[in-house]
Amino acid sequence: MSQPGSVTMSATLAADEALARRRAAGERVIPMTSGEIGLPVLGALRERLAAAAHLNSYGPVAGSARLRRAAAGYWARRGLVTEPGQVVCGPGSKPLLFGLLLAVGGDVVVPTPSWVSYAAQARLAGVRSVPVPVLPGQGGVPDPDRLREAVTAARAAGQDPRSVVVTLPDNPTGTVAEPDTVRRLGEAARDLDLVIISDEIYCDLVLDPHTRAESPALYAPERTVVTTGLTKNLALGGWRLGVARLPEGEPGRTLATRLTGIASQIWSSAAAPVQEAAAYAFEEPPEVVGHIAACRRLHSAVARAVAGLFTAAGALVAPVRATCYVYPDFEPRRARLARAHGVHTGAGLAELLLSRHGVGLLPASAFGEPEHSLRLRAATSRLYGESDDEREAALSAADPLRLPWIRASLDRIGLALTDLTGEPVSPASPDHLT
Repeated sequence: MSQPGSVTMSATLAADEALARRRAAGERVIPMTSGEIGLPVLGALRERLAAAAHLNSYGPVAGSARLRRAAAGYWARRGLVTEPGQVVCGPGSKPLLFGLLLAVGGDVVVPTPSWVSYAAQARLAGVRSVPVPVLPGQGGVPDPDRLREAVTAARAAGQDPRSVVVTLPDNPTGTVAEPDTVRRLGEAARDLDLVIISDEIYCDLVLDPHTRAESPALYAPERTVVTTGLTKNLALGGWRLGVARLPEGEPGRTLATRLTGIASQIWSSAAAPVQEAAAYAFEEPPEVVGHIAACRRLHSAVARAVAGLFTAAGALVAPVRATCYVYPDFEPRRARLARAHGVHTGAGLAELLLSRHGVGLLPASAFGEPEHSLRLRAATSRLYGESDDEREAALSAADPLRLPWIRASLDRIGLALTDLTGEPVSPASPDHLT
């Protein structure tokens, strides 16, 4: 095992801090760097948290009995029959993912592109990441055929890949891997004896309410760990609560023992009042279900509007099927960007948009793609308003694209893209922009 490597600040958090400094200096910025969901907390959840403020004991490392029951029911309603004993809770899904890397051990396969922290956490754990490209329009899941090739080659070279991390739906691309791809992933993981760590934090944000992202646990239940939380579907990033579903049987019990041992040494337990409010959320009463549906509608309208702007600017954009992310590729505009702006990389393109227009995006290189790639990731979930009143109005609006503050952000993005391309780029009328 290699020694832990140097790990810099998360690209998304670092970009957010840079934008905050610009805003504090009086600049107007359009923040599209991080996946922070800019929406207020559901009132019923605030009430549960306040009512649980007296809970000040550590509690069980794996989580309270009520929370584990609620999480088990949440997964069962999604086709994954789960016993409470298979559930481990932590202070956010990010610590759980890191704990799982430590518990499984060995090197880890990561999709390319993938969320900024997967490879960074591998370095922090002192192991290596093995990058494997995704199939077009199916981000988050490594191409199963290339996965086989990469793992075989890595083992022949003396590496020790034991797990593969996947994201369903995907950050950064906003796409969802097809069920057949997920099935073939399960077959490859079984043949290669890999543990699948399936990050499903966005599973409730598939934009078509009648479609679900299929979990690898449906195809390889004996070797799949599923993680999720309340950061994205309910905009509770600051509450820091995540849950992991371990496999059934002896391998799952062994992994659970290792994970809880690691948890006991790192975070002891998640905050008890937050666990109580989270249990209520995972029980999915009607007000929670309705709130998530409203969030999903808002994400769909704004993300697809922004995708339309990038498409009008000549970028290649896969259909946005989930989350609040758009992943445009400006390769068709490479010659124009080089000639007019001296831009040759995604980082250069992101810097140009930020310095000239205050539009903050992340380059694809932050997600493991080559430096020369002209892809960017735009997170649209901070465009809903500056105040809770504006955000509430966006959440309840029949057509949020008609709201003046959202319209102003779309107009400004359009002006920035017009400058890039030399051709007019503007939002369609609210009657047609979806």
